[in-house]
Amino acid sequence: MPTEHKINIVKDTVKRFEKSKGVYFTNYTGIDVKTITDLRKSFRESNVEYVVSKNTLTKRAAKEVGYDNLDEILVGQVGIAFSEDATAPARIIKEFKKDNKDLLDVLGLIFDGELYPSDKYIEFANLPTKEESLTKMVVMLNQPVTKFASALNNSFAKLLSALGNLKETKN
Repeated sequence: MPTEHKINIVKDTVKRFEKSKGVYFTNYTGIDVKTITDLRKSFRESNVEYVVSKNTLTKRAAKEVGYDNLDEILVGQVGIAFSEDATAPARIIKEFKKDNKDLLDVLGLIFDGELYPSDKYIEFANLPTKEESLTKMVVMLNQPVTKFASALNNSFAKLLSALGNLKETKN
């Protein structure tokens, strides 16, 4: 018979799965307390929730939201990074692994509802952030207007110059 505490853990995990666009499963075996604390801090700063719970409870929650194929991933000491920005955990993990190559292994990930193998996180880490993408889009949308305004400005300058020359020739 499941306890109230375990039922609440499953409910909370279901909510995390439902609201997250990126879910990264990691094996954190061998990481000391200071290093895992630094990793958690990096996750928090990017609005990524890093959670450790019992694999059986996580499997139960995953099945409730339609992920039945996590049995191979959820083995051993598994920490899960949940994020509304699907690429944020990948960037943090990539940065973390620069200094700690052998300490954190990505076991698999869910990106926008699709399950991917562990090595795919590197591709997602190299994608631009949401802010970078929006900035590029605004620049692209603004560019034609800027060029048009510049062309009008140059045309008016030429017209004024021609009128000034015409005025001098009449005098």
